[in-house]
Amino acid sequence: MTELTTKTFLLGMDGGGTHTRVLAADLAGNVLAYVEKGGSSIHKDDRARENVQGAILEAVALSGRTLDQAASLTAGMAGYDSESDLPWVRGLTDVEGLSCPRQLVNDAVVAHSGALLSEPGIMVISGTGSIILAVTDDNRHIRNYDLHHYSASAARFLGYDATYEALAGNLDESDADLITGMLDHWGLETLESYSELACAGFIPDTKARNKKFGELAPLITGEAVRGSRLARTVCDRAVHQISVGIKLLGSRFNGETVSVAAAGSVVNSPYFKQKLAEKLNVGNRKTYRWQPPAFSPAAGALLMGYRSLDIPMTEELLDNLRRHPACGC
Repeated sequence: MTELTTKTFLLGMDGGGTHTRVLAADLAGNVLAYVEKGGSSIHKDDRARENVQGAILEAVALSGRTLDQAASLTAGMAGYDSESDLPWVRGLTDVEGLSCPRQLVNDAVVAHSGALLSEPGIMVISGTGSIILAVTDDNRHIRNYDLHHYSASAARFLGYDATYEALAGNLDESDADLITGMLDHWGLETLESYSELACAGFIPDTKARNKKFGELAPLITGEAVRGSRLARTVCDRAVHQISVGIKLLGSRFNGETVSVAAAGSVVNSPYFKQKLAEKLNVGNRKTYRWQPPAFSPAAGALLMGYRSLDIPMTEELLDNLRRHPACGC
């Protein structure tokens, strides 16, 4: 273990499908550096290794420290869903000269650590990817994946679903702006040309195609607020699937009230926040209390690092973290 000195620092990483965010902080919670680069998932970004290692090295350099002064690296990685993923996850963080202990977990774990300070509750992530994680009263970690449940609410699914509904002709006058926006996104002028593109498979490369469809999500969630029937149909389906996942995991809690926090551009869009809150208040024996995240996922990774070093979570340390904008939500 690295000897703890005034130069000792920790690294916390939120490795998402779209962005890699790395924080470096000293032992008192003072943030020394923050770096953001492209995605960390090999399933979504061909430059994942370059993004992760580049972010780590840049954060170390900006902090005025050296790699051998790092006491821990905690990394939450999108796509780290089973032990079979560990080799590629470990490979991404194998930075030459970085010899400190590493905690490698799914990105939902660091999000939960930051949002709920690792207290019992449910963390919902829906943005580039989608996962729901519960930390129960007895500190058991259960994902919706463990029950073979998946909520198809990630950004790309909204894009695909809206496209298929439109091409199937499930439209009315309320959808005019949505359709115009979708066609503009693809550089097309008519639904007929969109249908031809669909028949050709849209884009051959899977990662590029999923990214293109994912970019439609803000348009769809925005048009749902503005009254598009098609957009609301698509969003309501996704909201329902998230609510089922939350209630599945909520049934594993002993108490009547379960804390829920959320991260990700989709689940935090105005339409989803409103509809999900309504959905969870219907027909269930539990009361779900929405809780604003205390810290960002990257800061949650730092908090896990402090715990691993047996550094107390004092109010002073937490206040120091709060001073940096990248630690908030």
